[in-house]
Amino acid sequence: MKQYIVGIDLGTSNTVVAYAKAGADEIRVFDVDQLVGLGEVGARPLLPSVRYHPAPGELASGDLQLPWSGADDRETQPAVIGRLARTLGAQVPGRLVTSAKSWLSHASVDRLAPILPWGVGDEVGRVSPVTASASYLAHVRAAWNHRFPHAPLEDQDVVLTVPASFDEGARALTLEAARIAKLATLRLLEEPQAAFYDWLFHHRATLGAELAQTRLVLVCDVGGGTTDLTLIKVHFEDGEPQLTRIGVGNHLMLGGDNMDFALARLVETRIATEQTRLPAASLSQLVERCRAAKEQLLGAQAPDSVAITLLSAGARLVGGARTTELSRREVEQVVVEGFFPTGGPDELPRRSRAAIVEFGLPYAADPAITRHIAAFLNRLAAQSRDALGTPDTAQPSLPIPDTLLLNGGVFRAKAHADRLASLLGTWRQQPLHVLQNDHPDVAVARGAGAYGLARAGHAPRVGGGSPRSYFLVLDDAQASRGVCLLPRGTEEGHEVHLEDRVFALRLGHPVRFHLTSTVADTVWKPGELADLTTGDFVRLPPVATVVQQQDASGPRERLVKLTTSLTEVGTLETHCIATDDPSERWLLEFQLRRDDAEHDVSEAATRHPSLDKAIEFIDRTFGARAANVDPKEVKRLRAQLEQLLGPRQSWDSALLRELFGALWERAGRRRRSADHERLWLNLAGYCARPGFGYPLDEWRIEQLWSLFDDGIQYVNEGQVWSEWWTLWRRAAGGLHEDAQLQVLDAMAWLQAAAGTKRHKLPFDPAKVGYADMVRLYASLERIAVDRKIEFAQQLMVRLQRPSENHQGWWAVGRIGSRRPFYGSAHGVVPPDVATRWLDAIFALDWKKVEPAAFAAAQIARMTGDRSRDLPLPVRETVVRRLEATSASPAWVEMVREVVTLDNADTGRVFGESLPAGLKLIVE
Repeated sequence: MKQYIVGIDLGTSNTVVAYAKAGADEIRVFDVDQLVGLGEVGARPLLPSVRYHPAPGELASGDLQLPWSGADDRETQPAVIGRLARTLGAQVPGRLVTSAKSWLSHASVDRLAPILPWGVGDEVGRVSPVTASASYLAHVRAAWNHRFPHAPLEDQDVVLTVPASFDEGARALTLEAARIAKLATLRLLEEPQAAFYDWLFHHRATLGAELAQTRLVLVCDVGGGTTDLTLIKVHFEDGEPQLTRIGVGNHLMLGGDNMDFALARLVETRIATEQTRLPAASLSQLVERCRAAKEQLLGAQAPDSVAITLLSAGARLVGGARTTELSRREVEQVVVEGFFPTGGPDELPRRSRAAIVEFGLPYAADPAITRHIAAFLNRLAAQSRDALGTPDTAQPSLPIPDTLLLNGGVFRAKAHADRLASLLGTWRQQPLHVLQNDHPDVAVARGAGAYGLARAGHAPRVGGGSPRSYFLVLDDAQASRGVCLLPRGTEEGHEVHLEDRVFALRLGHPVRFHLTSTVADTVWKPGELADLTTGDFVRLPPVATVVQQQDASGPRERLVKLTTSLTEVGTLETHCIATDDPSERWLLEFQLRRDDAEHDVSEAATRHPSLDKAIEFIDRTFGARAANVDPKEVKRLRAQLEQLLGPRQSWDSALLRELFGALWERAGRRRRSADHERLWLNLAGYCARPGFGYPLDEWRIEQLWSLFDDGIQYVNEGQVWSEWWTLWRRAAGGLHEDAQLQVLDAMAWLQAAAGTKRHKLPFDPAKVGYADMVRLYASLERIAVDRKIEFAQQLMVRLQRPSENHQGWWAVGRIGSRRPFYGSAHGVVPPDVATRWLDAIFALDWKKVEPAAFAAAQIARMTGDRSRDLPLPVRETVVRRLEATSASPAWVEMVREVVTLDNADTGRVFGESLPAGLKLIVE
């Protein structure tokens, strides 16, 4: 029997825990024991979500003793966690890990790699965002178990909150952090919903009266790292309010951290020049001091100004310790006017050139939270009108919710809360009903506890069930039939068993599952067949996956039954359960809240009308039958495919991957001749490029990688070598680090062997295609920085030779780029090394060596992250040289400002054009 329901708010700024005894009606905040001073332990309701990494010998072991020291959280002991960590981080630059939660949602870095604190040297121990998050949860677990040894936290009913906008990757990493902290079994709940649960719980006795005039609630949760928006519809049945969530905002990395950065930048202008900007470590220290000043100046009985002192880190970049004043008026101007500006509901987010992107995090380009709210309300206008009961003709303007609930540490400042409520009232042309939230710092944790009580029937619940019925499209030619997986109205967390349906699940091979949905009031039963050609059925994005075989020699299909449930974070979970062994289960997750989930995607899934004929051509060349195919016909295959399918630059990702599948099924016949091998390598690499970005690419590259150890057969054919290296360059983005290292080592061995006078290679080393190897070297973005530097410097020595191919400068630019094409941002070459490489490029005549200009633009490209960007004088020199050579204005712009490359330049970075329609995730 679980004794407690425990809610944990793993926040960007603070971690908060609340709990209630099972079946009780009182929720308490758990005061977390933590270091509040050197050698001093105190229990506080907020555990700052920060880690301080002390230098060796900086702190005595007695200074860090916790009541449970020596327990199983020993791996977190070298770091200080909580309040003392925040104090120390404001005093010593470069040793504080902050905003780990924001990093969990940052897809442009390896979130499992030790990258935090960001932008510091190797002398500071670093951890991954997942490890940092796990350490906060482990601290909470240790503190709880010390206080309640009879009821270990891991044995309780735990609810962990996440931003509503977290995607499946960030949620999975959050669960991984919990697993590392030995909290393997818990539920996830969205933070805005948790905040609303807290309000519901506190007003449960008078809920009908409190919500009597409410039809639509906007929950605006602005925390340290994210802004989360949720709409909740309120309608009454039998005099009781029924609550249904009808909309969730997109991921928006915008919150208190941005405000602190904005203030730090203002202060920085007074203590440093643009030519000697603060290093990342010192800026981190300054941000902590500005955060404390902001809270003081926007609080009750605030002073007129606060002194801010930045301590020198030893290198006298700013002339030692300096002090300046930050006034209340300045904070109001920067924070209130900058983040909550007035404006109309038609003013949407702008693509600001002045986006705050410090420390590698991709913060929202427009800091105006009010404009993001306007965009959110515009996107959900139809649902809002329905909830408010106002038809389009009655209210052609944007429908505004009638009720507002504010949450998050940002709204501790009354100025922020008043500004937002007033502005929304202006949009609505009458005041909003503002739901009282006296403790926004702890409301999410308390609400998570209230949600746990609601699930047990002891508190009001936000529900209404699934707004749609969901169907699995059956695999027939017309896709005209579907089986009901989840009927409309099914409550979240409720499992639906399709007992009367048995399915055949294909194993060890790519399969695609299609869903369709309808909002019709028809009462469907689980497992019931429906005619999808009638009614208002909407196709949803499919799930493509490979369900692995446990035994390679086992059956290729298993008979399964299905169990489905709708989760609290917007996924439809379907378990395939083997009929002969219920312990064998396979999970499929359908994301129901993606933007494209609202649209009919059947058109996007249309098969190319000439695909079957194209596969016939491929089969004639690479098929099982030893067809008497003329060698000239083999050479014409690519031209035949282009004549049939159109120019290959126009082949989109779906077509390319279908062609790859046909080639892969015939990979065993690629060695019939040198022309067969050359052609297969060329087509397979082209159809797999860039190795990621399309469903199941990870699986495809895994299959392709199995060929690497085989090598090529026609080793004396230079063109085959060229296509071999080109294949791996095109697929490099899908190779994990170990695979890339194997590629690197293989090339290094070949070069070393070819360089000896008495080599014993069974082929002419001149044919191995050094130029193609160079391009492949530069495309391996997951290898260690020191290996990148070593190769680039060897290459630059070779490039000094008059006979060397100038295209090698493309490789130097790719290796030294400030923004990787697919690799983690923490793996870029350090700015001081990149600056030295630019000196060599400056010595070239860029009009004669055109690749050098693009290389310089890549190396000097502006990212906004001062730990990666080159010094301003260096970038200005690059700009002048680019302008003098009449280089592309886009190149000049990307050195001056933070911009996104267009398709042409993105393809140039990659080394050739990218698949039509491919959307890459970039910072």
